[in-house]
Amino acid sequence: MTVRTAELLTAIICALCSIGLMLKANELNIGWIDGRGPGSGAWPFWLSAGMLFASLLTMFRWFIGATPESRSTELFITRDRLMIVSISAGSILFLLVATHLVGIYVALVLFLLFYLRFVGRHTWLLTTILMIGIPVFVFCLFEWALKIPLPKSFTEPMFYPIYDLMYS
Repeated sequence: MTVRTAELLTAIICALCSIGLMLKANELNIGWIDGRGPGSGAWPFWLSAGMLFASLLTMFRWFIGATPESRSTELFITRDRLMIVSISAGSILFLLVATHLVGIYVALVLFLLFYLRFVGRHTWLLTTILMIGIPVFVFCLFEWALKIPLPKSFTEPMFYPIYDLMYS
């Protein structure tokens, strides 16, 4: 597949998704509700309309050959790029599955270890700092500041002492 073909295909897929989201948002109230403001479907509808407009503009520019990408006959993705994308997608899939099995914090530590150290080839020092710092930041942001509990699976009891400190 060439860059030119990939650009058109992406624009078509985004346009179809936009239309689908607009139809779904239209099932909700997309108008103005007196005394309350916009209906619950207003933002999704108008954001999807904006994405549809951008997709149509991309298709138009593709047809007239206005951008270098719309004229490019180069290969869209090489074997090396496909390998990196596959590793990244697989890592994120692992993160999602592991979140269900062992909780977000353990899954995040494992994901960061693999991705930073083995994919990104960062030093052990930086990997360790980020493996500890990012989950702590996520915990403080969601659990403490926003009061939104994230899934912890069987590790939940390990957080009870922290909850005692937070809520006492």
